[in-house]
Amino acid sequence: MIQVEELSNAEISEILDRVGYGHLACSRDNQPYVVPVHYAYAGGKVFIDTTEGKKFEIIKTNPSICLQVEEVTDNQHWQSVIVDGIAEQITDKDKLEKALKIIAKTNPTLTPAMSIKWMDNWVRENIAVVYRISPTSVSGRRTVDRS
Repeated sequence: MIQVEELSNAEISEILDRVGYGHLACSRDNQPYVVPVHYAYAGGKVFIDTTEGKKFEIIKTNPSICLQVEEVTDNQHWQSVIVDGIAEQITDKDKLEKALKIIAKTNPTLTPAMSIKWMDNWVRENIAVVYRISPTSVSGRRTVDRS
């Protein structure tokens, strides 16, 4: 029998540290917006490197976010972590440099944020944005085979 159980804080941290990819949700005017993102996890914080665009505009007006990270082997073998938190754009030069070093360990090419040139047949300038997410709550679950 497959059961779902809660992950410990240590297991949650291990998953966040190892996976480096998830889905970021933000919301403006009661309209949710979810996008896949690469992230880095260090010191209990999540760091995201992106470019100015829709999520940047939304987070500027509502910094409350939710990051969902998962590992799925199949329908009966998965684990998932949810991080609710507050996104803060890092603008201080020294803090930005430190954050980019953390991010580069997980995503050395800063892909796709800095490699995207075309969207919907128009060009946009890639203006880098780095966020530090301070978790307000973190939870995780996984399936366990109790057969």
